[in-house]
Amino acid sequence: MSDAMTMLTKTPMPSRDESEISPLERLPQHKLLVGLFLPMQEGAWSPSRAPRSTSWTFDYIARCTIRAEELGFDLAFGLAQWLSKGGYGGEMRFREHEIDPIIANTALAAITKSIVLINTVHILYAWHPLHLAKFGAAIDHISGGRWGVNVVTGYKPSEYRMFGLAPIEHDLRYEMADEFTTIMKRLWADDEDLTFDGRYWKTERAFLAPKPGPRRPFLVNAASSGAGLDYAAKHSDIIFITSPSGADPFKACESLPSHNAKIKSLANGYGRKVKTIINPHVICRPTEKEAKAAYQEILENEDTVAADNFVKTFVSGDTASWRGHSRAQWVIGGNVHLVGTPEQIVDWFIKLQAAGCDGVQVNFFDYLPDLEFFGKEVFPLMKQAGLRS
Repeated sequence: MSDAMTMLTKTPMPSRDESEISPLERLPQHKLLVGLFLPMQEGAWSPSRAPRSTSWTFDYIARCTIRAEELGFDLAFGLAQWLSKGGYGGEMRFREHEIDPIIANTALAAITKSIVLINTVHILYAWHPLHLAKFGAAIDHISGGRWGVNVVTGYKPSEYRMFGLAPIEHDLRYEMADEFTTIMKRLWADDEDLTFDGRYWKTERAFLAPKPGPRRPFLVNAASSGAGLDYAAKHSDIIFITSPSGADPFKACESLPSHNAKIKSLANGYGRKVKTIINPHVICRPTEKEAKAAYQEILENEDTVAADNFVKTFVSGDTASWRGHSRAQWVIGGNVHLVGTPEQIVDWFIKLQAAGCDGVQVNFFDYLPDLEFFGKEVFPLMKQAGLRS
């Protein structure tokens, strides 16, 4: 154990225990939480040229977020990325444009009232814990306690090199993330200066004022590996999970119970409670035939070059997530594909909840019209089914 980690172990933490400072109590007590995966990057999740209105621009994202809040969504989530010119390529230059999620969420905090706003930060790309602690405290105040950070270490060598950094070995990344997050949480909680001589970060007499509100910001992580899940169980409130068996919902619902149970058991080992959320791509239409036709249209209009590059980037790295997904499933996007009528979508939500998922973070292909249909047709059925209070 490093001297810094020994110091953290021996130095008393603030008197508030983890259950008292956990922000999960701020979430609505629905049987199944519902979040929206915002399309902050061009093309969102589908390298397809099928017709749609979806846009990465802030005006469009703001309209999506405000409407999601009006419809009753609990969360809105923004992805972060670092890509070279042309994005993933192809005619559509997939994901070349992206609005930064931490900046966008700060603006969204000022124009929303109840929805929780979560954005990704790649903490190992030259961030210091004091930076994120200070920025996070500010957004927490602007939002009234509705902000959270999805802590990501990054795994793509090309991204590290953009910042003049060498790629970092997988498990070491999570050792670094543990130290980073521990310091950040101390800065949010401690009422005295923090001096920390760490293995990866150092600070002398660092202090943060104002602190976040009565409860610290939400901490989120998406992990599948042993090291990643251990980090998430120790620090995160919400864990974005991936189906170990691909996007087929039948197979997903078979593999998810043990996966969710493992994660929650790890958290219990740290004396903590966590919520797990999965990311379905929802294609919902009045009839099953229409929904399947929409699914097929996305596939038939794939941008082959963009799709090939998109898949290659993820499967060639050392991440443990998404390994069970086929190429066609990558073209659709999302972790689990739910295709059908409103009644069928709700049936799948019931099955996912029974499999141990505490929430769904949905994405769509054509965001505003799909969101509107979902809110008006699916939400009432979820309430009837007891998934929403």
